[in-house]
Amino acid sequence: MSALTLQQWQQKAEQLTICGQAYINGQYVDALSAKTFVSKSPIDGRELVHVAECGKADVDMAVMSARAAFESGVWSETKPVFRKKIMMALADLMVANKQELALLETLDMGKPITTALGDVESSVNSIRWYAEAIDKVYDEIATTGPTELGMITRQPLGVIGAIVPWNFPLSMACWKLGPALATGNSVLLKPSEKSPLTAIRLAALATQAGLPDGVFNVLPGFGGDAGQAMGLHMDIDGLAFTGSTGVGKRLFEMAGQSNMKRVFVECGGKSPNIVFADCPDLDAAAQSAAAGIFYNQGEVCVAGSRLLVEASIKDLFLEKVIACGKAMAPSNPLDPSTFMGAIVDEIQLSRVKNYIDIGQKEGAVLRAGGDRVMEETGGLYLEPTIFDCVDENMTIAQDEIFGPVLATISFDSEQQALAIANNSQYGLAAAVWTSNLSRAHRVSRKLRAGTVWVNCYFGGDMTMPFGGFKQSGNGRDKSLHALDKYTELKSTWINLNH
Repeated sequence: MSALTLQQWQQKAEQLTICGQAYINGQYVDALSAKTFVSKSPIDGRELVHVAECGKADVDMAVMSARAAFESGVWSETKPVFRKKIMMALADLMVANKQELALLETLDMGKPITTALGDVESSVNSIRWYAEAIDKVYDEIATTGPTELGMITRQPLGVIGAIVPWNFPLSMACWKLGPALATGNSVLLKPSEKSPLTAIRLAALATQAGLPDGVFNVLPGFGGDAGQAMGLHMDIDGLAFTGSTGVGKRLFEMAGQSNMKRVFVECGGKSPNIVFADCPDLDAAAQSAAAGIFYNQGEVCVAGSRLLVEASIKDLFLEKVIACGKAMAPSNPLDPSTFMGAIVDEIQLSRVKNYIDIGQKEGAVLRAGGDRVMEETGGLYLEPTIFDCVDENMTIAQDEIFGPVLATISFDSEQQALAIANNSQYGLAAAVWTSNLSRAHRVSRKLRAGTVWVNCYFGGDMTMPFGGFKQSGNGRDKSLHALDKYTELKSTWINLNH
């Protein structure tokens, strides 16, 4: 919980100076076209700032800067202990500016200030974790005879393009920035046009921490312009993306059309939250199920949007979830007690509302929510929404809605639960609630998902890799495995006879 009150956060918001410029080669600049777009707060609809609308020319300039920095060795060829020192300094500056970063995130994206503060903490942890890893990950020596030496080393890719989504702008940026910088790369970060403000602020903090000019550049703009220019650029060596499956597929196409750049994507999800009748604590599971879909307004790639409940307990359990959901109704995001904030923009609100209409038309039973609320504030708020009697093939059970909408599906057996859970194009995350240890292992193994939680939801830390199966993408954020994405593996064989 925040130490500040609603009134204090509101006062800080009024006093906040917001920058909307791009950041290239160590300085804030306007887009070369002079184009801007307006950033509006979903909290109350007020205009926050005009943001630089970067395009191909800006991407070209930033790539030139990033490439020059990389080839100069000013970052890429420095000692690990030097990079560690700078990254730790960046983490410290993020802590010192924690309230500002959280406030920017809340005003820009609509999430509760308490959630935003937690996001800043996790972002700091990501930068620090990879800073600490820099001098603890070793290369390899192959087993050879006495006349040969085989070295297996990892070298930085070069120039990385990182494209991050609007729902966790700072966290997703740092999940990519941490390992990319730790391994010596230069980075171009394109935040979503829906929430670019923390990325823009982070750039100046990186320079203040001592990161050399050109190593970290921020290019706000739209996917069809700045994002496409990055995807097609002949001098970007790797792309790290979090966002929709459709855009992820397009980035693979662009890589093939250009220079075969490495592409790693973390895309959509439709995660099943499976509750068996032998669940050890139905009240805890119900609270977790509600939080799993209504946290961050349901704008979470791993949201537990499909609730699979064993038929014998379904009615009892769903009543508990409904009661928990009612206590999570949206409120002012600047109030530290708020659990659910505003939907990011009008486009997303309309999209979610349309899915609610589709669910009802297809025969699902609306048990809670479904309406827009707090319209008098000028903000974009939607009630926690719960559907019952959902067929596994209904649209709301298959499409990623990315909003506070829960689809409840009942099952009669373990085999049926697995079949329903795996009946999805996605495979990002899943959860299992059971007292049976054998079942927990058995079901977890058979679930086609990159992350499986048992008797919890949203578990894990930086030591655990994060990513998906199937059309949820490839590659992994977090953990030491993420370092592989930003490096090339080199084999060097030395003949010692000469």
